[in-house]
Amino acid sequence: MTCSDPFQQPDSSFNTLEGWTWVGCYGGYYLQSNLLTDEGFEHGFFTRRWHGRGPDELVGYVSAGVSVHRPQQIHSGIVLNASVAARAPWPEADGLVSDAGGQSLWVCGADCTPVLIADPGSGHAAACHAGWRGVAAKILPAAIQRLESLGANREALLVALGPAVSGERYQVGTEVVEAISAAIPGDADRLKSEAILRDQHPGRHRLDIRVAARLQLQSAGIASERIAHCPLCTVGEPDLFHSWRRDQVKAVQWSGIVSQAAD
Repeated sequence: MTCSDPFQQPDSSFNTLEGWTWVGCYGGYYLQSNLLTDEGFEHGFFTRRWHGRGPDELVGYVSAGVSVHRPQQIHSGIVLNASVAARAPWPEADGLVSDAGGQSLWVCGADCTPVLIADPGSGHAAACHAGWRGVAAKILPAAIQRLESLGANREALLVALGPAVSGERYQVGTEVVEAISAAIPGDADRLKSEAILRDQHPGRHRLDIRVAARLQLQSAGIASERIAHCPLCTVGEPDLFHSWRRDQVKAVQWSGIVSQAAD
């Protein structure tokens, strides 16, 4: 759904991003990955400008006539079928996989990576909240395995990694690096060269959590050309995104995807 918004036009924050599209509607603007859109998957990565509006309202801007599913996020590797997350109290988890058609799956974050996964073959979808604890707990391989149990082919999956804290702005300790490294077997050299950056303070490191998530996906058999990586940094774009590391305030933005699978 694309519509013109006469009240809130894009400003300099809405730069053109290769492979990504800003969608304007009467409520504001949200971001879509062309990789998912080209296969007909309705989805959206929302910004802080939608603050105060949760999935029950946001879903209307992405799709129509679909059910809403979301977890109570706990920074885990737990992935559940969406049908168990259709009403409050929301089950504790950080990932949902569709088990019917017309389900919108939602996760929120304020520096962690929102990950939306689509299977063009079966029409199933998944949404994961992947911070460093989630990646360390192998949440993305867990989501892939659950999708496979529903008939998906992992080599055909499409993945969009949404806005998150960039490596330059994310300082972590050695214990975090060790936990991430243990969760991405066989890619230690690439992890050190691509996801873990130098820090001037002894015993500290800079972690690019989206690159770590991408490497975990590639290690699980997802080709790099099937992974869209949004370059926007939540810390570095205060007009667009809430950031816990920048503001130390509990506020989030939502991301969601709609399944196509038949009931």
